[in-house]
Amino acid sequence: MATKIKLEKVTKIYGDRPQRGLRMLDEGKSNKELHEAGHPVGCVDVSFEVEEGELLVVMGLSGSGKSTLIRCFNLLNSITRGHLYVDGEDITQYGRKQLLDYRRRKVSMVFQHFALFPFRTVTDNAAYGLEMQGVSRDERRAKAREALELVGLKGWEDAYPGQLSGGMQQRVGLARALAVESDILLMDEAFSALDPLIRRDMQRELMQLQQKMRKTIIFITHDLDEALELGDRIVLMRDGRVVQTDTPEQILSNPANEYVRRFVEHVDLSRVLPASAAMVPPTAVVFERDGARTALHKMNEVDFTVGFVVKRDYTYCGTIGIDVVERAVRSRAQTMDGLYEETPPIRLDTPLADVIAMVATWPFAEAVVDEDTGKLLGIVTRTSVLTVLADNVNNQADDGTDEASGPAPATATSAAGDTEVAA
Repeated sequence: MATKIKLEKVTKIYGDRPQRGLRMLDEGKSNKELHEAGHPVGCVDVSFEVEEGELLVVMGLSGSGKSTLIRCFNLLNSITRGHLYVDGEDITQYGRKQLLDYRRRKVSMVFQHFALFPFRTVTDNAAYGLEMQGVSRDERRAKAREALELVGLKGWEDAYPGQLSGGMQQRVGLARALAVESDILLMDEAFSALDPLIRRDMQRELMQLQQKMRKTIIFITHDLDEALELGDRIVLMRDGRVVQTDTPEQILSNPANEYVRRFVEHVDLSRVLPASAAMVPPTAVVFERDGARTALHKMNEVDFTVGFVVKRDYTYCGTIGIDVVERAVRSRAQTMDGLYEETPPIRLDTPLADVIAMVATWPFAEAVVDEDTGKLLGIVTRTSVLTVLADNVNNQADDGTDEASGPAPATATSAAGDTEVAA
């Protein structure tokens, strides 16, 4: 994939004399010392890349700098030092006109508290970004209605925000961001004001939309479970600095330091680790054109009571039980074609929690299949699931030390209101 966004040592210092704050930072002064001198630290030397179509989660506790950082992506927070490239262009060098055009057409933002106009209809709220672009009334309302249908609000176009639930209001905010058809979507704690069940629904809705639209999304959250649920990758921040950037599985399995380890130690691994983590090479592979005696021999050789039926190119067909094969031997069946069950396989990224439920209802194992090619990649057994979960728990325990003070950085609030700064 192509790189959509690139950050190079992005630093944000608040206060009237940020350059003086930079000098203090370069002299090795602490965040606390800078804050006391009137130069609160927003973020320091943040560097990472975001691929086109990626859903990247930036997470951390209050005061970690994540909300400061997301406002750097559209320069609502000016960058004190460093560079931020979008499609190869350094947006920190944009003039006023270029920046205004960038904000109107390339990047959209979904806020935590909906930010809807109470006296505008749902349609007019969703069309607001297009109105700012100068799009005609009829065209912008048509596009807004398309976006509202996309987020499940068809039939509510003429309602007002006060008539909607919190989850529905947030859908309007999302529709407004989608209506302008920008490449980049910034979501700042977008679901944190919602009730837990509605929040879960919105997370699923976002994932479904992302499958269709493949936007480049920067999602801010303080909730680890939400980050693990949504993120293709996670950027974990502390005190304005990046602590680790990696996939959810790698952050859980290979935490970069003690802070990350303590951060993730109580996570339900079965909800995060994918089927690929517990996958083992396929055994008892039976070709569709195998004779009954050949199939029985293969299954007996590995002591499996179920065979995984494939075509010659390893395209997955289904499963067959040993009792069916034994009957086929007695009837002298020449192939397995028509004898196997077309049991649904699982994907590489299926959470182990879902796999456990599947394996519990199946006598031995589940097939793992490539979603694009349909080819059999491996199998997941009860033993392999339990082994990988036990190994990850043991690794976390073995890596623990007595040095941890727990993930609780101090926080401060800038004069700008709720903008997050690292103290």
